Amino acid sequence: MLVRAFRGCVRTSRLPCPVAPGPLEDYAARFDDLFSALGQRRGFREYLAGLLLPRERNKTLTCLAGAEPMVGINDPAVQRLQYFLSESVWDLDKVNDRRVALLRADPATAPHRGGVLVIDDSGDRKDGHATDHVSRQWLGQLGKTDNGIVTVTTLWADERLYVPLHAQPYTAACRLPGGTGDPAFATKPKIAARLVAKALEAGITFTAVVGDCAYGAGDDYRQELRELGLGYVLALKRRKGLWAPACADHTPIDAARALAWGGPGDLGDWTRVQRRFRDGHREVWWAADACLGPWGPDEPYRLVIATTDPATLPDKSTWYLTTDLPRPGGSAAADSPHPPADLAQVVRLYALRSWIEQGYKQVKDELGWADFQVRSSVAIRRHQTLVMAAFCFCWHTWLAGIPPDGTADPGDEPPPPPGESPSNDGQAAEGRGENQPRRGPVSVLASRAAPRPRLAHPLDTAPALLACLVQRAPAP
Repeated sequence: MLVRAFRGCVRTSRLPCPVAPGPLEDYAARFDDLFSALGQRRGFREYLAGLLLPRERNKTLTCLAGAEPMVGINDPAVQRLQYFLSESVWDLDKVNDRRVALLRADPATAPHRGGVLVIDDSGDRKDGHATDHVSRQWLGQLGKTDNGIVTVTTLWADERLYVPLHAQPYTAACRLPGGTGDPAFATKPKIAARLVAKALEAGITFTAVVGDCAYGAGDDYRQELRELGLGYVLALKRRKGLWAPACADHTPIDAARALAWGGPGDLGDWTRVQRRFRDGHREVWWAADACLGPWGPDEPYRLVIATTDPATLPDKSTWYLTTDLPRPGGSAAADSPHPPADLAQVVRLYALRSWIEQGYKQVKDELGWADFQVRSSVAIRRHQTLVMAAFCFCWHTWLAGIPPDGTADPGDEPPPPPGESPSNDGQAAEGRGENQPRRGPVSVLASRAAPRPRLAHPLDTAPALLACLVQRAPAP
């Protein structure tokens, strides 16, 4: 009896976990203490490896496990991943918090005051109604109302880096017993405000929150940002109407048309702003402070118009922005908790919003964001958490790779990722090493061939494929 009791008190060491391919092992090992069982640690590695492999078909569980579609659903490897995603006991919030903490701890990826926090939502079509969060709603990817799931996300970005932070699926009122009065119901702007608060709790620093007109149109959302003490640059719909006397302007586009403009030789109320893009070309834009209702140059809240042509105000290249960042030298600057921002700075901050669209494209086209085949909310959110972890792994590895000889080439600076760089004033480098050197490229070869003729398992061929993928980070 005493021997049996003694054996029950002995603390056994953890069983070793199969090693993940190439540089993924070092990244995955930093999460090991969050998983209590060997199967969870192995599942974490296999899931990330499957997400990171080049896409040949939708990244369903059979694809991630290297099994044949449909008929391979009962393969033991597939069932392991299914259990890991849907049934296994691990905390997705702790995993995401660890990922964000790793971003902050790495000098190459640490957020700084020169960046922005981008808020947006993304919809993906899903059939049926058995899957949590799925309902008929507007799906921006399709440009129409359809059956699908919408997720609100936050992303930190500057001109050189963009990394996802938090995500929360939106549940439509029709799926809740109490409808809009149900305690669990939250609008997308309300969810966005919660995610912004999470970013602050995680220690993420930024100049302003930026978002499109879906979030700029709501007075309540802007009020929540002000209560958090945050600056913002949010888009407005050009025909968002305000109550005003019949002779006054009623919409942002009316306020823009009221601004004086005599052409490039007679700027009137407009200021020339130069934008620089990643491919090297530059564009001349024009920006101005306008007056409309409570918005004005010297009011606590400004209305900024930015366009490629003040005479015609093209729909596709004109922004109507509201911000609480004060005008330099204006009367509101003395009482504002935020540093002044001139027109070029306001345009720069909002232009960084485009990075979230780039991020959506990569997580969906390469990392299988919408390819999950699970039904529960927990499993869906776990899948999204793992996709964001795979995305950030690419950034970590690309910016600070592990060369075969362990040496670094200090003159090899990483080229910028594809996209737009609207910086005009050099503020992107503030607070972070803009000249952070990149070590030599990762070069890892597969150690062995598949043991028998079959579909290749991700861990059999992943090292060479991962080495190729991470050098094009965050995704091709």
